[in-house]
Order: sequence, then structure tokens, then C-alpha cells
Amino acid sequence: MDDGQLFPLPIKAVVIDLDGTLLHTAPDLAEAANRMLADLGMPPVSEKTLKSYIGNGVGQLIKRTLTGDMHGEPDAELFARAKPLFEKNYHEVLSLHSRPFPDVVEGLQAMRQTGYRLACITNKAERFTVPLLKQTDLHHYFELILSGDTLPKMKPHPMPLLHACEHFGITPDKMLLIGDSQNDTEAARAAGCHVFCVPYGYNHGNHVSLLDQDAVVDSLLAATRLIRKADL
Repeated sequence: MDDGQLFPLPIKAVVIDLDGTLLHTAPDLAEAANRMLADLGMPPVSEKTLKSYIGNGVGQLIKRTLTGDMHGEPDAELFARAKPLFEKNYHEVLSLHSRPFPDVVEGLQAMRQTGYRLACITNKAERFTVPLLKQTDLHHYFELILSGDTLPKMKPHPMPLLHACEHFGITPDKMLLIGDSQNDTEAARAAGCHVFCVPYGYNHGNHVSLLDQDAVVDSLLAATRLIRKADL
């Protein structure tokens, strides 16, 4: 964090990532990806490997699954066949095993009670984001939900965070992003927001202590101890 910046940070709004921060979605994403591979006559991939592919939207997840490479580009025809198969399968298993991480609900309740305005900002497509939040009973906590296809750009571009600041009528220094990956820290720094990282998420297998964050917090509830409601 910046020299001279003291906890608790004065915050008016908290924006939270979805996959790997709010919800443990890896099992269902892996199930959908492996069903897609089976439909294509391709061998399955381990959940651990698929977990490392999460974080840059559905398209990238599919490409990584097909190629076994974080930056791989599959044959265009194969990708065109695979994408609707993945989407169909993911709709079928969307919340089969996906559950909030420990202290997520308690953290959201504490933030609401304190008076922070809350948003969920994710790179997951809206057609999956909204049903998933509703099915896991988290939707009602958020005043604003921005998915990977809501705006022209998604994280790590700062556009979603700046859009949230505009929505809340606040300056970026009064907003906190809680996430689990480099996408989150890069977006926050570019927007001028504070950022905390949880250590249990999907940062492509790398520990979040190596990222440019203000704090690593064990849970959303733990994050509430490092912030305070900013003066109006």
C-alpha cells in the first residue's frame, strides 16, 4: 500500500469479484469443460488444471481447455463447435456445486449493515452471472452487477471500476475492490482504487502475496476490519 496510508481505509463502496472470491465455481466450470471435451471426443482435463484457466472470461477458458495452453489459439472451426457446447453444459451445471466461500455471506451482511454500497464485478458473461448469483442467494446484496460483457472492456481494464465509481457518485479512492487475481489488482491500480486480495481463489496458480495489493485478507469478513465508512 502507499506510504502513509493507514488502516482502516475510508471507503464508501465495495466491489467484489465473483469466481474465486465470492463463489467456489471451479468444480462446475470444470464439469462443463469436461462435458464439452467429451462431446468433442477429446480426453478430459483435471479440475486442478482447469482451475488455473479461470479468470479471463468464457472464451479464454474454452481456448485454454482446447489447447492446454494459457495463450493458445485453437482451430477456429473447433472453437466455433466448442463454444455452444460449453455454454449448454455450463447452464446445466451452473450451481450444482458452486457455493460461497467461508465468511462470504457474513462479510456481505456486515458491509451492508455498515452502509457500504456493494457491487459485483466479474469477467463471467451476464447470461451466467445473474442466474448464478440468484441461485446461490447472493444477488440481493448488490446494487450493481457488471459482467464481462456488460461494457466494451472487462478487467484488467479499469472501465468496469470507473463505471462503478460513476454509478455510486464517488471518486476511485473511496472504493475498494476485493478480488483473487492479477486481473483485479491491475484493474484497481489503473482505476485508482484500493484493492484487497483473498488467498483462496483462482490466480492461475500464483499466490496473491506477489501481487500489487493493499492487503491479503483471509475472507470478506476479515476485510471489514481494515476499512471504515468514509465521511459523506
